[in-house]
Amino acid sequence: MNRNSKRWKQWVRIALAVVLAMDGLLLYANWSSTDAGSRAAAAQLDKLRTQDKLLGADVRRVTGIRGRLPEVQRDADTFYGDEFLAAGTGYSAILADLNKISAASGLRATNVGFKERVLETRGVTEITVSAAVEGEYVSLVRFINGLERSKNFYLLDSLTLASSTGGSIKLNLQLRTYFRA
Repeated sequence: MNRNSKRWKQWVRIALAVVLAMDGLLLYANWSSTDAGSRAAAAQLDKLRTQDKLLGADVRRVTGIRGRLPEVQRDADTFYGDEFLAAGTGYSAILADLNKISAASGLRATNVGFKERVLETRGVTEITVSAAVEGEYVSLVRFINGLERSKNFYLLDSLTLASSTGGSIKLNLQLRTYFRA
């Protein structure tokens, strides 16, 4: 019995050692996953804090914009009133301005045409102006400069150059301007 008892004790010791080794491995695995989980949680927390800062900055910007809206509306109303001609006198004022600028440049405006489009949501009428001027290159440059410096509001959409008789250049242009409704 002594021999069986020794063998039995040997097997119990081996089984106990295996159980303790497995317990150690499980303890290490549990500790590793907890450490990785806490790192992931910390990374997630940092990401959420960064997102909170960004969203807070967006909210502050929107609040600032909302606070400036009345001022922007006043500026827009002033711009509309100062820069856009009244619809009743706009056509004659534009025609007179184009003739004045072309005469000051040594040119003559021809084929002046107007096309109207009402922008109801804005309370304005968009006027597309097509015109042609003919002359020397320097005079054409002066004409374009005169358009830029005019007291009237013009958006230059397109310029087309073509040769003309007598060595002069013909400039076809498309402008846009707006009239108050």
